Amino acid sequence: MASKTNPKENPETIVRKVYPVPETPTYLLGTQIEIVNPDIERGRFKYALFDFDGTVSILREGWQNIMLPVMVDAIRGAHPATPQIEQACREYIDESTGIQTILQMERLVEMVHEFGLVPEEEILDAWGYKKIYNDELMKPVRARIAELQSGRKTVEDFTLRGARDFVRMLFERGITIYIASGTDRTDVLNESNAVRIAQWCKGGIFGAIGSVEEYSKDKVIKEILRDYDLHGSELMVLGDGPVEIRNAKDNGAVAIGVASDEVKGYGLNPEKRRRLIRAGADILIPDFGERVKLMEHLFSRK
Repeated sequence: MASKTNPKENPETIVRKVYPVPETPTYLLGTQIEIVNPDIERGRFKYALFDFDGTVSILREGWQNIMLPVMVDAIRGAHPATPQIEQACREYIDESTGIQTILQMERLVEMVHEFGLVPEEEILDAWGYKKIYNDELMKPVRARIAELQSGRKTVEDFTLRGARDFVRMLFERGITIYIASGTDRTDVLNESNAVRIAQWCKGGIFGAIGSVEEYSKDKVIKEILRDYDLHGSELMVLGDGPVEIRNAKDNGAVAIGVASDEVKGYGLNPEKRRRLIRAGADILIPDFGERVKLMEHLFSRK
């Protein structure tokens, strides 16, 4: 049975405008900083909102490869996995990157029903599937944090190249910094401290606390704009998922896509680049290795 892979409609996943991917990229001179939209207003930033996983931290690198078998096993039940099930799960994971895990699991429940391979009495609710996924995901995350704490690894091993320095540079410039993640808030707090970035995030560190009505990246962006009477160009939003990029565009903020290769911790992931541009990224970077040039560009009014 074919499965629908459109995400459940809510403020974080509703389908919106798809932007064209340029055939020939335009780069800031002498850099790998891709200027997708040259007409953004620069030089007026006061606030920066970062996604966490894949944008700053790579402690959770490989989460997709953990979520995929959890979803496939939930859908197939006692039956063999099929290419159709695997494709449907891969597509949904790709397009839902950045939303709260519980929303992904709500969609999983729908997919289990749609494929119809599991008896009704054996189908879990979204929280049940989330627990299975989180239990598996936290095994490598805890091991990586233990490596940090023992000194066997450094924060540079588990952060995207140049990310900590870029956040610090913004902080020293007087920019108020926020983190907004689809990960549970307690875990975001713990992991942002583990990679030593929390001290610069004076705006707040936000993560999932329940339903989308209680927390979403879109809600955080709207509250920043409202509470501080900001115009969109005073807020930059940086992320590696299409969700936060769409949220930024919806709210008039400047969207900086981070097309990170999380396995290496640096360099471009071409598929992420495509997704982020289609979501509306104004600027596209592979990592923060060229952070000085990026800062010069963002804070120049030319």
